[in-house]
Amino acid sequence: MKFSVALAQLAPKLGNLSDNIEAHLRWVERARAAGANLVVFPELSLTGYILQDFVPDIAVPLPDATRLQPLLDACRGIDCVFGFVEVSSNFSYYNAAAYVSEGKILHVHRKLYLPTYGMFDEMRFFAMGETLRTFQTQFGELGLLICEDLWHPSTIYLHAQDGAKAVITISCSPGRGIREGPLFATSESWEHLLKTTSQFHTVFNIYVNRVGFEDGAHFPGGSMVAGPSGEVVVQAKYFEEDFVLAPVDIEEVRRARLFTPVLRDERLDLTLRELTRIAAKRNLPH
Repeated sequence: MKFSVALAQLAPKLGNLSDNIEAHLRWVERARAAGANLVVFPELSLTGYILQDFVPDIAVPLPDATRLQPLLDACRGIDCVFGFVEVSSNFSYYNAAAYVSEGKILHVHRKLYLPTYGMFDEMRFFAMGETLRTFQTQFGELGLLICEDLWHPSTIYLHAQDGAKAVITISCSPGRGIREGPLFATSESWEHLLKTTSQFHTVFNIYVNRVGFEDGAHFPGGSMVAGPSGEVVVQAKYFEEDFVLAPVDIEEVRRARLFTPVLRDERLDLTLRELTRIAAKRNLPH
């Protein structure tokens, strides 16, 4: 299976759902004209990141996604991933990502890990997601993560074990840490993380980070696709909006797993047994 993915590295407007939807429509048409089969936007691409008290006003209930209908309608003949704020029936608010195909939301992922260190305060405004599932698409089984999720090794491990050949991670990762040269330390860390986890789990990592400024935070971009042997397939520019097409060939996953059969040899029984022991030692529910 071969497909083309467009990395839509944009700078959303904070708290302006209507303008951001209009921008998404333009990027979707750009991706369609370029021959992409899938277009991926950053984390909270419809809302901006540092929302704070804007969260309830900007949230969208599902399955009633009337406010998103123009964007859903545009995602016909091309699949789309975008970030938004979801409100549940019991008024919990989630940092969420939607996968849309043929005008319908095929899968929603709620961010599992909400950072509260350094400049981050997400748990003050959002509830934590509780499930992690791969899902079937026209390109095969995919996984979907949001930013901090990928920094927890269990997430991509579970996706790979559950059948994902490619994992999409959308991100609003601000630049932090000064290094010699033009890049933030966090940008270098993301590059290492994406290449390493791709190789460890023999999957494609499709990563889209935003650009622009919000409340003093600088988002540097650097979106990229890493292949199942740890190689960089394509990478977007740093510090500016960019549109990049990446070829994804799932046959490369098969070849990588033949050459390095770590996924085949993984001992789930051992992992489950030892995690159960550790949870009991910590008096955690299991």
